[in-house]
Amino acid sequence: MNDKKINIAIIGLGFGAEFIPIYQKHPLANMYAICQRNEDKLNEIGDAFGIEKRYTDYDELLKDPNIDAVHINTPIQAHAEQSLKALRAGKHVACTVPMATTVEECRQIVEETEKSGLTYMMMETVIYSREFLFVKDMYEKGEMGKLQFLRASHQQEMAGWPGYWEGLPPMHYATHCVGPVLALPKAQAEYVSCFGSGRIDENLIEKYGSPFAIETCHIKLKDSDLAAEVTRSLFNTARQYRESFDAYGSKKSFEWTLIEHEDSVIHTGEEPEKVKIPDFAHLLPEEIASFTSAGVYDSDDNQHLSFIQGAGHGGSHPHLVHEFLSALEEGRAPYPDARQSANITCVGILAHESAMKGGEIIPLPDFTFKK
Repeated sequence: MNDKKINIAIIGLGFGAEFIPIYQKHPLANMYAICQRNEDKLNEIGDAFGIEKRYTDYDELLKDPNIDAVHINTPIQAHAEQSLKALRAGKHVACTVPMATTVEECRQIVEETEKSGLTYMMMETVIYSREFLFVKDMYEKGEMGKLQFLRASHQQEMAGWPGYWEGLPPMHYATHCVGPVLALPKAQAEYVSCFGSGRIDENLIEKYGSPFAIETCHIKLKDSDLAAEVTRSLFNTARQYRESFDAYGSKKSFEWTLIEHEDSVIHTGEEPEKVKIPDFAHLLPEEIASFTSAGVYDSDDNQHLSFIQGAGHGGSHPHLVHEFLSALEEGRAPYPDARQSANITCVGILAHESAMKGGEIIPLPDFTFKK
């Protein structure tokens, strides 16, 4: 961009509050404005972090010429509309997952980004978690040999979450397991086939018309001999929270622990070895390195559901912020950019469509492929 700091506005202050102190301390950013419909909550957060510019109306915020970029942390149904409004107002966009809830919305965001020349990044936590960075480092050093197969799962119980989650098709919120299996080989999904299994409570089915307790999808990677498998469940399935991925190589393989807080396993040939995952704060500017292990939602009396169940999101938040700001500063595409975000998101949308059609193979649309 230029020598001035990048003025950031954060939209949605539940989970979104976690990012405020990271932007405040990042050397490239000015944490300029916050937006929340509830004025009491807005003022509580604004006072706590010393942020003067406050908005209860998103459309009014977008009229502010001083804002360079917005970071959207609102309910999933709002992501596409708010991203498109921001891009059309000339703002760069970072948006929590998923990018959108329909293929058409994904298409519109890609087209708007490319028409405007603005930057879009989906803030997918798993591909910046310490576990992923550990496996990525091992793979890029050649220690794993040739990648042979990738698998990921994201299982959780969504009872007690806001009402719009009730009965959500499992694959409509699949980016946490789709992201890592595409990001490690730096690949794109070419087509999917998905099966639904089991049945959720009848009162949960009504909202989205999705009956399945579990959806499991095979993904064929484009221009590659690799395939991947992802599994997702949200209701009526007994399982401790698990947001995981496994990577199988010709020399070494990595398997995520079956039980949270226990050690993952590396297989060298047929020899298994438990491994302690190191932190990757050394990749970050010193000013924000501490946020891989501590943040807003880490004290006993100040918890957020996504953070409790997500085990702190693997220390990913400062890495996400740093990637977004660095991409803006350097004039390059972040990972994932608009097309990559669309590819990751559309896998889940089309996987559910496939499950409803008994496993029919469905190709990813061309606009989700990198040019």
